[in-house]
Amino acid sequence: MSIVGNAPQPSEIAPARLARADGEPVRVLVVDDELSLTELLAMALRYEGWDVRPAGDGHAALRVARDFDPDVVVLDVMLPDLNGLEVLRRLRDRNPTVPVLFLTARDTVEDRIAGLTAGGDDYVTKPFSLEEVVARLRGLLRRAGMTAVREDAVLVVGELTLDEDSHEVRRDGTPIDLTATEYELLRFLMRNPRRVLSKALILDRVWNYDFGGQANVVELYISYLRKKVDAGREPMIHTMRGAGYVLKPCG
Repeated sequence: MSIVGNAPQPSEIAPARLARADGEPVRVLVVDDELSLTELLAMALRYEGWDVRPAGDGHAALRVARDFDPDVVVLDVMLPDLNGLEVLRRLRDRNPTVPVLFLTARDTVEDRIAGLTAGGDDYVTKPFSLEEVVARLRGLLRRAGMTAVREDAVLVVGELTLDEDSHEVRRDGTPIDLTATEYELLRFLMRNPRRVLSKALILDRVWNYDFGGQANVVELYISYLRKKVDAGREPMIHTMRGAGYVLKPCG
């Protein structure tokens, strides 16, 4: 599976965050039997501030849906147990209005018609970009009545702050000058504090294309960030050997 993500550029204005009427995060159920794909989608959607629950097959999806009550569902058509169309039918028995975005590996007119006729609201064909999935889901959620709210432009992790409007970064009040790429990398780390982020995921979300075997570019920019963010201080950026990197407050 090849998924290429395009990270927002520093000059772009992030779209308003969507939330439930009660102010709680949007709930998204992601159903796919490919674990790596599910993890990438979950991370991209959590980046939007949404609450995400994964499921690896149809029966698991139905169990999660009963307890989680999702606001929107990302559903693979081809699952190892139940067909995606059958999962959709059972989901709609419980919640007739929940929006569903189909993932399909087949791009024939018949397949698209089958999914939409069965009640799917939209579809994307594999391989796809993470940004396309996010954009499609935002459209479905807006049509379903989700409310746009202003997200706090200042990210805070311990003594580290990042202002997404002014692009100012400070640690314990001291300004830190970053390049555009360093800024995007730090912003991604700060939007996912205490989460271990793999090199592949960082490449997908921070850079505009897949570097293939050149994952060492992540190591290089992590080292740049450490020299600016952690220099002479207790480290906040940590390497989890064999897993990736994590940003967390000191102490």
